[in-house]
Amino acid sequence: MNPVRRQRDADGRAQRWPALLVATLGSFLTPFMLSSVNIALPAIGNHFQADAVLLSWVATAYLVAAAVALVPVGKLADIHGRKKVFIWGMVLFTLTSLLSGLAWSLAALIAFRVAQGVGIAMIFATSIAIVTSVFPPAERGRVLGITVAAVYSGLACGPFAGGWLTEAFSWRSVFLTHTPLGLGLVLITIGKLKGEWAGTPGERFDIVGSLIYALAIIALMSGMSVLPALGGGLLVLAGLGALAGFVAWELRAPHPVFEVRLFGRNRVFAFSCLAALIHYGATFGVTFLMSLFLQYIKALSPRQAGLVLIAQPVMMALFSPLAGKLSDRMEPRVLASTGMGITALALLLLTRIGAGTGLGFVVACLSTLGFGFALFSSPNMNAIMSSVETRYYGVASGSVATMRLLGQMLSLGVVTLVFALVIGRAQITPELHPAFVASARYALFIFFGLCLLGIYFSFSRGRLRNAGPEAERSKREE
Repeated sequence: MNPVRRQRDADGRAQRWPALLVATLGSFLTPFMLSSVNIALPAIGNHFQADAVLLSWVATAYLVAAAVALVPVGKLADIHGRKKVFIWGMVLFTLTSLLSGLAWSLAALIAFRVAQGVGIAMIFATSIAIVTSVFPPAERGRVLGITVAAVYSGLACGPFAGGWLTEAFSWRSVFLTHTPLGLGLVLITIGKLKGEWAGTPGERFDIVGSLIYALAIIALMSGMSVLPALGGGLLVLAGLGALAGFVAWELRAPHPVFEVRLFGRNRVFAFSCLAALIHYGATFGVTFLMSLFLQYIKALSPRQAGLVLIAQPVMMALFSPLAGKLSDRMEPRVLASTGMGITALALLLLTRIGAGTGLGFVVACLSTLGFGFALFSSPNMNAIMSSVETRYYGVASGSVATMRLLGQMLSLGVVTLVFALVIGRAQITPELHPAFVASARYALFIFFGLCLLGIYFSFSRGRLRNAGPEAERSKREE
């Protein structure tokens, strides 16, 4: 090996652990924000006198913005540098956390959450791509498992921290606490992570494709929020039409913002993304529903509800590194499909919740859900990132995050639709508690059905070891 290549390899190895540190902290902080805000939603609703449908947009607004931004910022990271986009994303996240904590109205809070979603998209689209860029394929599952565990650690700590902060101070403190945390991560990234990674430097950015995609996502989510009204149905159809137009445009664009052809020629990538979309769609709304169930129906305080909800992410954090490491040695589809099956079982059990449900049953169901999620998530992410070439790491990382956020939007969209049909635009008062329980059960049944569909795509994706140029190169090296 010549000296130049030896030095380059040494520099690459030196950046592995700083990259993992930064990606892990970023992976922790953003879900920590999300889950801590979820537990504060009833307090936010009481403060602004918001109905259940409008309150759900405090969570949904950031998801819509993040989903709109993920594809474009993933491509921008490939062009201009993944670390640069990550740092600016953390800056935006930190600033909007401060502004959200100072919000003077629900409209202002939702607006700041939209901007926060863009910052989170910049973090999501780059953190996994940075780690994948510096670690070799043989270690990828292990380090991705660590970052996934950080995500679930954030989810685990969020409800407890959010509940405690809401009770001890106010819901505003949940947002304000993230300002110094975000600033600290910006300083760590600048000081510790010295390299830069760009997959397609100098390539032109597809502005038209990005705008079409943004319009499609906004139309879909706006439509889902007002279903079953006629206008909602028309918006959903318009969104689906815009997605079809986006695909047609990307197939002709010389430098597409998203490589649509990956879905046509790479079965492992396509089915892994679909499985992720379905799995997140079937699980994300559970935390939102159970937060409201525990506080409204079981009369728990925000802190007590947070302690119950922590059962799911704790299991996810404990078992994700093990699942990721196992996916380096065995086919990810086996682990992921088993995990989705366990998730489906937990969702089916949760459909039995009611006013007389014991907290032990809820904790057992959430723990089972978390274990299934852990078995699915790390192996599935390993499959996505290992099935593409190096130059597509930003696109693939953006795809992982896009599937996650689109699934989360779908999940909250299902909950919002069920609320609108069963409860209507009304605050959840004691008189409406039976209607709320019925809504939760209907939504959980829908999630269970989605999970059954996801098992098919997860197991039918094919063998990773025989798919994708990256996987083939890894196999030859071994």
